[in-house]
Amino acid sequence: MTDQFINAPHDVIFDMIRESRTIAVVGLSDREETASYRVAKFMQDQGFTIIPVNPRKAGQTILGQKVYARLQDIPVHINIVDVFRKSEALPEVARDFLETDADVFWAQLGLQSQEANQLLRKANRHRIVMNKCLKIVYQEMLDQGD
Repeated sequence: MTDQFINAPHDVIFDMIRESRTIAVVGLSDREETASYRVAKFMQDQGFTIIPVNPRKAGQTILGQKVYARLQDIPVHINIVDVFRKSEALPEVARDFLETDADVFWAQLGLQSQEANQLLRKANRHRIVMNKCLKIVYQEMLDQGD
């Protein structure tokens, strides 16, 4: 039997968002039509600080913010690491996450990895959200009056 990943209840996830101000977006594209760009722009418009992570764009700017090659290069505390990479890349991103003091590992809608989950939990990092869109969850939180 494999232990299937199950997200925390909505109220716990809402608390993770409420406690956050800084979001590193791994795989953020500079193309406005992409989901990563649209979600990051929306969250930035809501007052969150967005930190782009994209090795091919490192040193450039996206959404007016400096792009970093890796999570470990970011010089400030990260609340949420929002991942827009293929599910197969999640274990690699989880390893990078473990080299930071970031609070929440968040894999976007359609992305999930049991290996990444196990890596994070083994390191006692239990604030994990997978297969959920940060923008949609944030909108649900606002709809509930938060």
